[in-house]
Amino acid sequence: MEEVIQIFMSIWDFVSPYLLIINTLLSIVVVFFQRKDPQSVWLWLMVLNFLPILGFIFYLLIGGDMHKRKMFKTKEIEDRLNDIIRLQEDSLINKELEKQAPEITEYSDLVLYNLEAGSAVLSDDNDVTIFTDGNEKFDALIEDLEQAKEFIHIQYYIIKNDVLFNRIKDVLIEKVKQGVEVRVLYDALGCRSVSSKYWKDLEKQGIMTAVFFPAVLKHLQLRMNYRNHRKIVVIDNKVGYVGGFNIGKEYIGLDPKFGYWRDTHLRIEGTALLQLETRFLLDWNYAAKENLFMNSKYMEIEAKSYKSGCEMQIISSGPDSRTKVIRDNYVRLIGKARKSIYIQSPYFIPDEAMLTSLYIAVQSGIDVNIMIPCKPDHPFVYWATYSYIGDLVAAGAKCYTYNNGFLHAKGIIVDDKVMCYGTANMDVRSFGLNFEVNAVVYNEQKATEMRQIFEKDLEHCTQITKDVYASRSLMIRIKEQISRLLSPLL
Repeated sequence: MEEVIQIFMSIWDFVSPYLLIINTLLSIVVVFFQRKDPQSVWLWLMVLNFLPILGFIFYLLIGGDMHKRKMFKTKEIEDRLNDIIRLQEDSLINKELEKQAPEITEYSDLVLYNLEAGSAVLSDDNDVTIFTDGNEKFDALIEDLEQAKEFIHIQYYIIKNDVLFNRIKDVLIEKVKQGVEVRVLYDALGCRSVSSKYWKDLEKQGIMTAVFFPAVLKHLQLRMNYRNHRKIVVIDNKVGYVGGFNIGKEYIGLDPKFGYWRDTHLRIEGTALLQLETRFLLDWNYAAKENLFMNSKYMEIEAKSYKSGCEMQIISSGPDSRTKVIRDNYVRLIGKARKSIYIQSPYFIPDEAMLTSLYIAVQSGIDVNIMIPCKPDHPFVYWATYSYIGDLVAAGAKCYTYNNGFLHAKGIIVDDKVMCYGTANMDVRSFGLNFEVNAVVYNEQKATEMRQIFEKDLEHCTQITKDVYASRSLMIRIKEQISRLLSPLL
């Protein structure tokens, strides 16, 4: 022990004369070379100066911006999409697309933005099923997996080695024996509790796996601040899933810490699957270094006519992109609301643009409703969330805590006409640091169904009135202030 202390003191003696120079240089990098908002810049400068060594290490691990370049592009997909995108842009400008798909008329500007900024093609022949219960969602998923004939593509932020994935794994192994290609993509940080041996055992049984941003030396996460938070399943380009559920026993209500897990997931059939499959393939190509776009079978789909006929765009964003597409969709949808806004999110830490949009909506007489959990799974994030909720309650919004277990649903419904649900929370992390994917559904039937689900959830909620918020304890007020100060880092 004494030797360790002596080594540490020797390192300190060597480094300490240069701390001022190191902090000055790093401060210059933060201010002049990193595209951060002023609030984040000032916070990092405080961290660097008050915690000279720890602050430097902390910044290296989670503070640096990723290179502002598209990490997930391939020439094949660009060539394939460009013609479709140009055609839809011309159709929108000439009002032709609105005649073919009248439900997007009011949102044609948003459709055009998603085309331009996110290469998100609009499709109008989709069927959507909404799941809010984990058992129902995973029962349906397993049933669809059992019907696979050619390929299964699975991507989740969290996959745990427990009873739920064991059910799925058994089906996957059986499908491999039948000649079906199975690929599983997972995030290194989200799956840190699962050993590398487990993944190798899956590979021995024919399941192809890839890890997003793998750890260095097994445990050191140099990119821990950037998480692939997407949850995508595509089966034979016939059915797909996107939403909030990860794979673990807590998501089917088997963890007493959280109790019932209330989430939202979409099951999709139709040509929107091409966009979902493209998102998976781009992530897989990056993680596995395998260009699957060279095989045309992954980009083929049989067009069908579905009763609901949902118009839909699959949008995605991440720290490699210059445009915060999902955040911008939230802001634009709030700005276009004329009657009502319904928001659900476990983490609600809006940036200035979104917060201002909500203030304007409330003060314009729009019925703004926001639902958050009643219990934290990440304490700092929860109390920062509660502080922003307090601001909106004071402005006149109706805000609620969900009491029947843990609320993990993420999305917005506007005017019973359009909804945007998927993996992205309403927080600064999902807006700029996480890799996320959402579905924008321009369909009154589905938007109304989702709003009715929200209202059903209200039976298990407590409203946060001005009096309720004002009566919070001194300790909660302190937690809120500290957490809100740290919110740019959360």
